[in-house]
Amino acid sequence: MRILIMGAGKMGTFLTDALCMTHEVALFDTDASRLRFVFNTRRLTQLDEITYFQPELVINAVTIKYTIEAFEKVLPLLPRHCILSDIASVKTGLPEFYEKSGFRFVSTHPMFGPTFARLDNLSEQNAIIIKEGDEEGKQFFRNFYKTLRLRIFEYTFLEHDRTTAYSLSVPFATTLAFASVIEKQEAPGTTFKRHMDIAHGFLNEDSFLISEVLFNPFSAERVAKIRDNMAALLEIIETKDKARLDAFVSQAKKNVEG
Repeated sequence: MRILIMGAGKMGTFLTDALCMTHEVALFDTDASRLRFVFNTRRLTQLDEITYFQPELVINAVTIKYTIEAFEKVLPLLPRHCILSDIASVKTGLPEFYEKSGFRFVSTHPMFGPTFARLDNLSEQNAIIIKEGDEEGKQFFRNFYKTLRLRIFEYTFLEHDRTTAYSLSVPFATTLAFASVIEKQEAPGTTFKRHMDIAHGFLNEDSFLISEVLFNPFSAERVAKIRDNMAALLEIIETKDKARLDAFVSQAKKNVEG
């Protein structure tokens, strides 16, 4: 299959490396310096080069802020049989865009951001494939994600947004809460260091991604639960209520252990 990957960031170059040995792949980025280290791949920097490549599948891996804008720039250059796809972690506006585009589409969400995952070992990572999409496109990604040994879930766009409100907004909010109280002092504890490592990685994420995740319509209720539980914990600490603290910790343990 002829595959055009848009955006030579961490995910774009990872996908290029993963696909270029079994497919004819082109990587497009307007910054030629970002294409220096890709191999077995056509390097495209001009939009008109896409016309000559005639892709059968486009994987949009640009920064989430520009996902739809990037699609709109290439649509006039694509053959009508081409399948559009995105890997965005936030799907806001994409269902409407796909419906208006007139192209077949498939939307997926690799749940292994390059900030934390070991891209050479993804056996414990997950991916979501959106049900509302072209069957040929969905089957392509089922097969591809299986080669990466990913655990695959299939959700509707609505189910995806509910799931990511839980799986992303909860750790995003708690990491922001942790980072907001950091002071300039040594803290030798191992647990503290681990939280700091997570905070450093998280705060290097695209700020637009952070806002889109937290502005997900289902995020507020998740963050409200954190607020309510922290208010209860603060009361327990202030009253030094050992019995309530034991119960709080016990419930937390049950939640984590499932």
